[in-house]
Amino acid sequence: MRPTGRLHLGHLHGVLNNWVQLQHEYECFFFVADYHALTTEYDASETIEQHTYDTVVDWLAAGVNPGTATIFVQSRVPEHAELHLMLSMITPVSWLERVPSYKDQQQKLNDKDLSTYGFLGYPLLQAADILIYRAGWVPVGADQVAHVELTREVARRFNHIYGREPGFEEQSEAAVKKMSKKASRLYGELRREYLEKGDAEALERARALLSEQQNLSIGDRERLFGYLEGGGRIILPEPQSLLTETAKMPGLDGEKMSKSYNNFISLREEPESVEEKIRTMQTDPQRGRRKDPGNPDVCPVFALHEVYSSDDTRAWAAEGCRSAGIGCVDCKLPLIDAINEEQLVYRQRAQQFEEEPDLVHAILQEGSDKARAVARETMEDVKEAVGISHR
Repeated sequence: MRPTGRLHLGHLHGVLNNWVQLQHEYECFFFVADYHALTTEYDASETIEQHTYDTVVDWLAAGVNPGTATIFVQSRVPEHAELHLMLSMITPVSWLERVPSYKDQQQKLNDKDLSTYGFLGYPLLQAADILIYRAGWVPVGADQVAHVELTREVARRFNHIYGREPGFEEQSEAAVKKMSKKASRLYGELRREYLEKGDAEALERARALLSEQQNLSIGDRERLFGYLEGGGRIILPEPQSLLTETAKMPGLDGEKMSKSYNNFISLREEPESVEEKIRTMQTDPQRGRRKDPGNPDVCPVFALHEVYSSDDTRAWAAEGCRSAGIGCVDCKLPLIDAINEEQLVYRQRAQQFEEEPDLVHAILQEGSDKARAVARETMEDVKEAVGISHR
């Protein structure tokens, strides 16, 4: 996430709850993207450090666990920028100009001068963020799939240019023989099925087979991944999109919750503030008086019930609205209770970190050190493949 300050309920239900689940299913890297903040806020960078701290406290409050996932700050792992530079040498400008969000963001943020190399190149920096950890899966919503596809294209181009080492086929055949006879034979059969018939299932089975081999070095395994497809050694594996359901969190006005629209409830907001915001929310505009029936389908309050309320409460609210059996204030009361009950947990978790900021800094230092150790290994292989390792 870019450090833009305290998070809100849209971040919680759209991203953080998913992160909390994923950290128990995968090896996860979660980082504050402070370099990315500079792509649009380069002239207002004085708030980035504080926003970084606030963002991490919100993550910890939501249940992201530094003992399970790696939490760090992007700029503390300079290999992100180094790989971005290396990839910029081979990435056509036209690839960056066609990213859907490039022109879209320029139009939306027309009050800023975004005719910079940094803004043009931010999708490539995103690609470096992913590839530096040789990520297998990237959790994204449907609107971010194009960014992952660009990452795949960049990795493919890099591997094509730099993965053709001398004697590649001979080294690959020698690596095949290091596997058991059964595994070697199956690998050969699956490779032929893919190369001769384009059998995608055979390709996936062969990849799974390689991942299970314990007696192959990292170099041999990467070489055989490339040999599967008839190309060269795979230095930067192509990641896949892990599509996640990112619920559209309704704001106080019925639009998507956003700081830009000033229609949000912050994570860890005080109970009195939550109550005031919910009580003053707009409702169905056709329901001007208490006795007028309403339509929950067009009411922003009922949209919040869809997120926070049980089936019984939603049925009660919908029926009461349509029949004018309850007033709008009555409809809002269960929401106030539900949101404040959820927020109480996050405020309690965050209290320790707010009272001990050094604990947050220690978490970030440890996470950044761990992330950098992984990133260094990737950069060593990248430099060796390019021919600038200077060993």
